[in-house]
Amino acid sequence: MEVIATNRQARFKYELLDRYEAGLVLKGSEVKSLRNRDANLSDSFAQMKGEEVYIYGLHIGPYQQAGMENHEPKRPRKLLLHKEEINKIIGKVQQKGYTLVPVSLYFKNGFAKVELALAKGKRLADKREVIRKRVVEREIQRAMKR
Repeated sequence: MEVIATNRQARFKYELLDRYEAGLVLKGSEVKSLRNRDANLSDSFAQMKGEEVYIYGLHIGPYQQAGMENHEPKRPRKLLLHKEEINKIIGKVQQKGYTLVPVSLYFKNGFAKVELALAKGKRLADKREVIRKRVVEREIQRAMKR
């Protein structure tokens, strides 16, 4: 498994619950750009559109050698999931407070995949607690090194 990009803010902003692996419908120039690791997941999110799942805001940079056949960097891309997984996601996303967040983008057996997580937003106090724990752990590590 060759990781291309990760969404580091997802673990901070959301409590990640269920995880799903989805394929991506891509153009040739997009695959070439992904092989060059020219992707950014930071502002992306997944959403249901009918009975299909799409990812929005995923930035895949233009491929230099594509010329006129290049792709639009932030176009919506269809995700490939099994029907049972889509039905589970539909049921859970309709509940208040749940959303689909892309966590990582990677190649698996030559195919581009996205790891999606069903997530619930964290409150400000929860985020502060995470930061507080991180600072305490750093201080403990520094003290142990001395």
